Amino acid sequence: MTFTNSSRFLSILTIVAIIGTLAVNSLSNFFPPGGKNVGEIANTTLSGVLITPANYAFIIWGVIYIGLIAYGVYQFQQRRRREIRQASGWLIAACVIQIGWIYLFTLQQFWLSVVAMLGILFSLMQAYRALEIGRFRVSSRRWWMAHAPFGLYLGWISVATVVNVASALYASGWSGWGLSDAAWTVIMLLVSGAIAALVIWRRIDPVFTGVFVWAYVAILIRQQAVPSIWITAAVVAAGLEFWWVYRKISAD
Repeated sequence: MTFTNSSRFLSILTIVAIIGTLAVNSLSNFFPPGGKNVGEIANTTLSGVLITPANYAFIIWGVIYIGLIAYGVYQFQQRRRREIRQASGWLIAACVIQIGWIYLFTLQQFWLSVVAMLGILFSLMQAYRALEIGRFRVSSRRWWMAHAPFGLYLGWISVATVVNVASALYASGWSGWGLSDAAWTVIMLLVSGAIAALVIWRRIDPVFTGVFVWAYVAILIRQQAVPSIWITAAVVAAGLEFWWVYRKISAD
């Protein structure tokens, strides 16, 4: 297979992976393998997981898939670029693993779903690095069709990984080593916020930052009855926003 043909094949496979994942995600809402879809499990079996964002926050998946479809078009046009081929390869891996995650989570195999989620996270991190997102200025077209979609996807999967781990611990009946659920939620908010701050320091990506702020505000809204959680979520969300602004001004 020639270089041109292999690049074309990879770009077509990327589009198939995006459409396939979108189809499986959509169908799983109506025909979940385990009888309950992801939202239903989150609101029943895992209703006690305090770090889960409010339901409205999950509409971000629609935006993520619009971005991925835009990237599918862009990467087909830019398929000869080395970094695009690398990012597409990792995106295919993320899409395949995400399909597996849907089955594992809806079958309530929560710890196996954590392993799958980590695979998605790792794949997206590699794609993010390949595109060098947040490291230099790019054309508005490249930003909207490549950098923004991966910033959205990676940001949300980063949040989802924390929620997934918390869900697995909750489903396993973990005692929390004597600390309350609220205390552990505060700890997870602070740790995940610190990780996001590190990414902002290295990348100055407004989309990645925005996703974390979106998620933290949704957690704040869902947990208004627990002051320690909503106050922490509010402070961390504001802190991340100010940190991004500071880094942006410093870089300029």
